[in-house]
Amino acid sequence: MDTTITSISLGRAEEEAAPSARPQLVLVAISDEPQAPSSRHLLDDVDEVRFGRAERSVQRLTVEGRRILELRIPDRRMSSSHGRLVRGSSGWLLDDPESKNGAVVDGAVTRRLVIGDGAVIELGHTFFVFRNVAVERNAPGDIDDAALPGGVPALQTYDGALAEQFATLGRVAPTEVSVLLQGETGTGKELVARALHELSGRSGAFVAVNCGALPPNLIEAELFGHRRGAFTGAVGERLGLVRSADSGTLFLDEVGELPPASQAAFLRVLQEREVVPVGVDHPVKVDVRLCAATLRDLEALVAAGQFRRDLYARLFGLTIALPPLRQRRVDLGLLARRLLALIPGGPQVRFAPAALRAMLRHDWLLNIRELEKVLTTAVALATSGVIEAGHLPETLRRGPRSEPTSQQPAPGDGTPPGAAPVGAVARSSDDELREQLIGLLTLHHGNVLAVSKALHTRRTQVYRWLHRLGIQVETFRRRADS
Repeated sequence: MDTTITSISLGRAEEEAAPSARPQLVLVAISDEPQAPSSRHLLDDVDEVRFGRAERSVQRLTVEGRRILELRIPDRRMSSSHGRLVRGSSGWLLDDPESKNGAVVDGAVTRRLVIGDGAVIELGHTFFVFRNVAVERNAPGDIDDAALPGGVPALQTYDGALAEQFATLGRVAPTEVSVLLQGETGTGKELVARALHELSGRSGAFVAVNCGALPPNLIEAELFGHRRGAFTGAVGERLGLVRSADSGTLFLDEVGELPPASQAAFLRVLQEREVVPVGVDHPVKVDVRLCAATLRDLEALVAAGQFRRDLYARLFGLTIALPPLRQRRVDLGLLARRLLALIPGGPQVRFAPAALRAMLRHDWLLNIRELEKVLTTAVALATSGVIEAGHLPETLRRGPRSEPTSQQPAPGDGTPPGAAPVGAVARSSDDELREQLIGLLTLHHGNVLAVSKALHTRRTQVYRWLHRLGIQVETFRRRADS
């Protein structure tokens, strides 16, 4: 009999009722004061945004019938009247004819420009991102770090679609609904799983299982434990991973990598809520909340016969899709503050504008994990207390590999018709691809499969690139063994 798969799936049943896009401006960070909170401001009931230097404040005014949002920021490099953002028939126009330092959009200086979704705007040393996307239900017009919903830091975001998913996750946290987290490597799946456990109120432990690292010959002993003397080397009794999570949360990381034997073993746990330790002749009841994570398409694996349909049905309760960091630029300041707080000396550093600009325009292929490593290294190098662009990896300093958001020159800005958009750059060269592959091979000790997953391509394509660029995989494997 076929197993019927049902789920609470965000982006499917609720897609028809999805809210419409709303223009918004997110103050991501001030380079001189990175510990200052970010803020988001909805613009759907605004005709004009005015910027200026003063004690930080937000005011919504009506002046001669025009609805004004006035943002004051304590940025010493911002003018007292530093341009404005004006709603027009062709979109939102950034107009800055008089300020001393001008404005920068996607890395290029401008005085007058129609901006598009995703534009990175610099005024003085303050960095904004303009978005035109949906936001969470009942979103306030203005919000900062202290007012973000979510309950725990890992579930706080300025990204509206993600905030909506996190709100749903919070509602199911106290229940028995299984949760499946999908996302690229480094998007914070384990952090979200730990947040789910924290909100669940369960008294037991949070236990993470690396599904791709379970030894095939010891699967049952690792998962279910064993009694002393159950096999050669079993010198004592062991609870096993599943029983260690009794009354808590069992997190199956990279569940798509489970070998067939492990899939069958886990299915019994989920169906019967019991385990049989190796060397024991009777089952032991367990009470675990299940959360799984994967970067693979489990539906495709089921269709290909590589993943059990009945196990998939047990895992597939609520699905949360975690976006890559390149789609969460509005959260870069928020995430950087949390990471810097964990790095010795991190809370005291400042950023040079060029460094923060490079970080906001970077693609972050390894996501939050890459951001953490970049910040850790940069803090160590910034002996003066200021993170300069030179403290960042070459891949960040070079600029984005993908095409930037298209911006339209405004009438009178001097850009010839048909000219490339401001900030346009060429796609990556072989040198960039070589550097990227070498970095990933070093990180994964020559594991080409892991590299292909990080790049979201097939392993055969990675081998083609390696052959064309003359990169020897064995070199990286020997380094790992030495």
